[in-house]
Amino acid sequence: MMTKTRMIWTCLLLALASLGAHAALPTSVGGQAVTSLAPLVEAASPAVVNIQVTQMRRDRFGRTGEVGGAGSGVIVDAEGGHILTNHHVIDGADKIQVTLHDGRTLDAEIVGSDAGTDIALLKVEPDNLTEMPIGNSDNVRVGDFVIAIGNPYGLDNTVTSGIVSALGRTGINQGGFENFIQTDASINPGNSGGALVNMDGELIGINSMIFSRSGGNVGIGFAVPTEIASSIMGQILDFGEIRRGLLGVNFDNIDREIAKTLDLDVEGGALITRVFPESAAEKAGLKVGDIIVAVNGETITSGTELRNTIGLMRSGDDVELRYLRDNKSQKTSAKLGQLEDQLLAGEDIHPGLSGASFARSSTSSDSGVEVSAVEEGSPAAQRGLQSGDVITAVNRVLVRDLRDLQTIAQSNRILFLLIQRGERSLMLQIR
Repeated sequence: MMTKTRMIWTCLLLALASLGAHAALPTSVGGQAVTSLAPLVEAASPAVVNIQVTQMRRDRFGRTGEVGGAGSGVIVDAEGGHILTNHHVIDGADKIQVTLHDGRTLDAEIVGSDAGTDIALLKVEPDNLTEMPIGNSDNVRVGDFVIAIGNPYGLDNTVTSGIVSALGRTGINQGGFENFIQTDASINPGNSGGALVNMDGELIGINSMIFSRSGGNVGIGFAVPTEIASSIMGQILDFGEIRRGLLGVNFDNIDREIAKTLDLDVEGGALITRVFPESAAEKAGLKVGDIIVAVNGETITSGTELRNTIGLMRSGDDVELRYLRDNKSQKTSAKLGQLEDQLLAGEDIHPGLSGASFARSSTSSDSGVEVSAVEEGSPAAQRGLQSGDVITAVNRVLVRDLRDLQTIAQSNRILFLLIQRGERSLMLQIR
């Protein structure tokens, strides 16, 4: 006879098993009973590809050899042969090949890539391809069922399921522009660049990275929303480059403690500490001491959130800003400038360069980025940067403009800056 204690444990285990089953699979989709995800997977899988990357590297003895890497990608335009993947999957590649669901292997070329959002666009010969429809990631809700399709550990077309665990995750990709979808659908090495798919078979995210102390999946994965990926793809196709929006301010975070100290009627926001001349901010009438609390009606709780919000917009976009000045709420409109064409704040490049601002060198018509200002006591100042320095190379790679500096810096934790300071050349290490 079953004891009372054993009966209680049995009931608990059955309840947990039932919850687990429901967490893995919805009971219905669109009013139709669901007994399997197979039809959805069969429709979506042909659009997911395996990406093999080859890079030529020289060892310390001067010998050159090939180094391989792998990831995933999603066909989003069958007629154009366009494939979305992660920047980090193809970064530095000398040769890229794509293996389709039907076994064919095609050569691919990079149309464009953006380290800031970790999105890249590839192109292959458009021959009998299957594309995945792009969904609206703005409609995704926490708790939605999703599936992840990719090639973890080289295992082609692996499918995992889960739910959307959180939205708007930031602080994951240091130095990047973030608004990640978090999911507990298993994502492992090789899934990068693959598809996060909703129950309508639509692409809602490009799987990018995981949180793990061991390197394996622990149920915390992150995907770049399609609203961001589509915007980056559109800029690449329209302009051949990324034209990221620029407001033209330096800022600090406002929290409850700072708000109380400054006697502010706000608990969060971005405190403007500097307005760059001729910037979108100056033209909009913003001043040092103003606190930006909303962009286009969406609340801004920190400087980081402001940076991400503006950085994910295009140059030329019109934005409505709500801000506090002397504890009074005011509104203004601004037309965003272009990040690469104007002054660039150090925190938009690398944490070790925070407190400095950079511009195209005024002393060289060929190459170089000039340090236009350095705030006293800032990380950049502590590492030895001075106003007027001209950065000519980073990690032994020539720097021609702001875009070069940003691309190299965002891909490396440690930077070795070759600097021209007057008649002298010197090297600074930035961590």
